[in-house]
Amino acid sequence: MLDIAHELHGWIGEGRDFAVATVVAVGGSAPRTPGAALAVDTEGEAVGSVSGGCVEGAVHDLCLRALEDGRTVRESFGYADADGIAVGLTCGGTVEVLVVPVRVGDPVREVYAAAVAAAVRREPSAVARIVEGPGELLGRALLVRADGAVSGGFDRGPELDRTVAAEAGALLDAGRTGCVVEIGEQGSRCGAPLSLLVEASTPPPRMIVFGAVDFAAALARAGRFLGFHVTVCDARAVFATERRFPEADEVVVEWPHRYLENTAVDSRTVLCVLTHDPKFDVPLLTRALDLNVAYVGAMGSRRTHLDRLARLREEGVTEGALARLRSPIGLDLGARTPEETALSIAAEIVACRRGGTGVPLTGATVPIHR
Repeated sequence: MLDIAHELHGWIGEGRDFAVATVVAVGGSAPRTPGAALAVDTEGEAVGSVSGGCVEGAVHDLCLRALEDGRTVRESFGYADADGIAVGLTCGGTVEVLVVPVRVGDPVREVYAAAVAAAVRREPSAVARIVEGPGELLGRALLVRADGAVSGGFDRGPELDRTVAAEAGALLDAGRTGCVVEIGEQGSRCGAPLSLLVEASTPPPRMIVFGAVDFAAALARAGRFLGFHVTVCDARAVFATERRFPEADEVVVEWPHRYLENTAVDSRTVLCVLTHDPKFDVPLLTRALDLNVAYVGAMGSRRTHLDRLARLREEGVTEGALARLRSPIGLDLGARTPEETALSIAAEIVACRRGGTGVPLTGATVPIHR
């Protein structure tokens, strides 16, 4: 649901009634993951997607029906063996969706409104919804903020609310989203089960590009497209200007290693070193390879790479840390222009973060959807 938070926030502000269908379980080669959503208002306007097109029409009808009768329903869709064009997932997978009416006066509306508002403001929070259990609880939600404040609940006693808040808070701390958690109906770790879908709203991951070069401008555009908060850093004020990097969220004039020592990074951060100058690269990579970040890549020829490795070893960087370095940076796409090079770097970042191989899918046996 949070993937369409901006649209839902607007609808709520306009006082629209709508129903939201959310993917709550997938099997096989399903195209969307838990948390993906499609919303439909009373006029039939739709935003989002639950299947990439396979079952959108059927889910659209379910949403309109939910708006009419006020009932929350869970529906399963799979491949239609008899007719691959019929309602079903022609990719061979299965997807289960929960359809919840969110009308003015419905008990879930206040919590849903708070959840999408927090996501729009990029405030860390997690919304937990009951997606399997007693019918009267389906779709009911609870919102947990980073400071521990809780909104909403299930009217089943404090123990259930406390347990759900603890589960959602733990996933928020870990930066995980789209997770299904099972607990007991009364909030204990046993008993009649309830399934919760927990979606976390966290600040976008960071991409820090070191080196104010033409390749950095193209990479900043690619990073913004992929949803990163992009920073360009260079010690040379004449090159590191906002005018040269309009797609960057921020441009910093500072020695790269000093900036990295004093800025916040986490396990989702990607670091792209495009300077290929030892006086910048070596102190920067010495620090970068000691951090718990998602990706560290450095531009340069193979000769530059070998020289860089020798210099880093002299600085005491271990072989284990050096193995994390992606250099020469990017995938082999035959890239020549800055834009093509940015694409090859972005592709490697996606593959690294998502566990991809980078091989062509044509003729490959690797899974398409992980």
